[in-house]
Amino acid sequence: MVDNFNEKSDFIWSIADLLRGDYKQSEYQKVILPLTVLRRLDCVTERNKDEVLERYEQLQEQGIENVAPSLKKAADAQVYNTSEYTFESLCNDPDDIAENLQYYINQYDEETKEIFEKFAFDHQIDRLADADLLYKVVRQFAEIDLHPEEVPNEEMGYIYEELIRKFNELSNETAGEHFTPREVIELMVNLVFQEDDAALTEQDAIRTVYDPACGTGGMLSVAEEYVRQLNTDANLHVFGQELNPESYAVCNSDMLIKGQEPENIIYGNSFTQDGFPSRTFDYMLSNPPFGVSWKKVKDEIEREHEEEGFAGRFGAGTPRTNDGAFLFLQHMISKMKRPEEGGSRIAIVFNGSPLFNGGPNSGESAIRRWILENDWLEAIVGLPENLFYNTGIRTYIWVLSNDKPEKRKDVVQLIDAQDLYAEMDESLGEKRHKLTQDHIDEISRIFGDLEANGRSKVVPTEEFGYRRIVIDRPLRMSFQATEERIESLDDERAFTNRDEEVQEAVKEALYELDSETQWMDRDEFMQEVKNCFERNNVDVRNSVHNAIERALGEQNDDAEIVTDSKGNPEHDTDLRDRERVPLGTEPREYFEEEVQPHVENAWINESSKYQDDQDGELGVVGYEINFDRYFYEYEPPRPLEEIDAEIRELEDEIVELLSEVTE
Repeated sequence: MVDNFNEKSDFIWSIADLLRGDYKQSEYQKVILPLTVLRRLDCVTERNKDEVLERYEQLQEQGIENVAPSLKKAADAQVYNTSEYTFESLCNDPDDIAENLQYYINQYDEETKEIFEKFAFDHQIDRLADADLLYKVVRQFAEIDLHPEEVPNEEMGYIYEELIRKFNELSNETAGEHFTPREVIELMVNLVFQEDDAALTEQDAIRTVYDPACGTGGMLSVAEEYVRQLNTDANLHVFGQELNPESYAVCNSDMLIKGQEPENIIYGNSFTQDGFPSRTFDYMLSNPPFGVSWKKVKDEIEREHEEEGFAGRFGAGTPRTNDGAFLFLQHMISKMKRPEEGGSRIAIVFNGSPLFNGGPNSGESAIRRWILENDWLEAIVGLPENLFYNTGIRTYIWVLSNDKPEKRKDVVQLIDAQDLYAEMDESLGEKRHKLTQDHIDEISRIFGDLEANGRSKVVPTEEFGYRRIVIDRPLRMSFQATEERIESLDDERAFTNRDEEVQEAVKEALYELDSETQWMDRDEFMQEVKNCFERNNVDVRNSVHNAIERALGEQNDDAEIVTDSKGNPEHDTDLRDRERVPLGTEPREYFEEEVQPHVENAWINESSKYQDDQDGELGVVGYEINFDRYFYEYEPPRPLEEIDAEIRELEDEIVELLSEVTE
């Protein structure tokens, strides 16, 4: 981790104290973030400012309107400014600083001006000026050196993210919307690029990387650095989309400074405003907000799922509306290149929910099934707790590819890295643990070697699947015509829907039955009821007879089995059970071996609703990844003698302490 960024972020954070009273704490970022970006741009453009101004004057004299290409060349960067001002010179004229600052921003290139439009910073300039704060704040920013030679891009990324983290804490942002620590990004980049290192070292290699929830661009930046270190001649084009306007603006400015194409960073919701509808990418990285509702866009997503199916992005299914993490993954899978084009690789951060949420009929299970049966999942890495800034929950990196190497086909590697961490000297929000370079290297090595050991399990893909069959047991009921049970008919709608005269006649007839007698056979009891009704000229529908069965009957293991009109046993709803049959095992054979010997008179319910929609076979197919089960180690309880000895030792200590008190 960069050592110097805390000092600089703390200094910038301290400038927010000037806003106290005139701004709410939750509004500080509206001033501090854009000015941090602006000061960074000021430092970046200072190097070739004279050349830009000179070239701009020449172009003006020549009457050339499209000045951007020439000025970018003069600036040796994607960003330039044609104003004579810098932060230092702006502070030389305190009385006109509002007008001059707005002019200074307007003299940036078009892409940079769009960034400040997303910040809506012109309003803040007026507000700061009215509060007599603008000069004081700009003066403070002029004192911090953010030149690239002093603050490398990696450190600048830390500064942005630390500021945003603090602002989110002030405004109580949801814990699911958090920024990814750089060491986690480095691990993800290692995992997703590792299999392609040879291709990336080719002369003039060109690759693309995409993040559909790019935040401030941390994933994209680390990916770019990785490729640059591997091959200075390689060309990695980065693409991203971000919903939060401030994060988008920070990311866009960072890409501009690094010479990336600003039009490749799109503002908007990846689900409803896909910025790259027809593009595919070589690599994809993301840490989407998990545990965050997608209810606001539910209609649009469900419509695409139902109308477009697998021709759209969400054909496999939709998860529950309170967690859209699986929607991001489906969105990314839709942007994979075909295997014949080289395929694509994905690394994405999830919490634990996508591993196991939902039964076999759920959207989550259907999505897991789609991924696993297509053999796209390469590995899942379980990370330590308290690794992220705004949440301490456990997280997992999923690695996917649609062009697996031969050694990974039909298997998934599970890597348990939950105890690989170092304690931080100082916590950053919820972040108290960090991955060291040794940890990153160790996890990357285990992944690369497909090593199976105590920390790594290589599991056949089919092992995560099962068929859920329904096991029924016969219904046994006894019946008794007690006053309490007869009066409970008033709770049966099928009975209370009848005329009051009919209700009264039914009750009077039932009171003729012997209240002490307990019928152990339903057919015998209902025949007695029928006879009783005939004697009293009571004629009611079958629904009333059913209501009488429910009101006067109770489940009784000693009673006779209840059968239907064909003599088949009826099932007891309360005794219904569900069994998971491993894929590859015939459900009927499993029942005969594992269930029937232990449960008398049980049977498999083979009705169509308990058969799989896709293959039509018995048992609905589900997939679940029980990560912890593969690493569980049974620890036998300690011997009783050892426990007794400890208890006696404690008793002796207590007696000794009591004797000291009473002396």
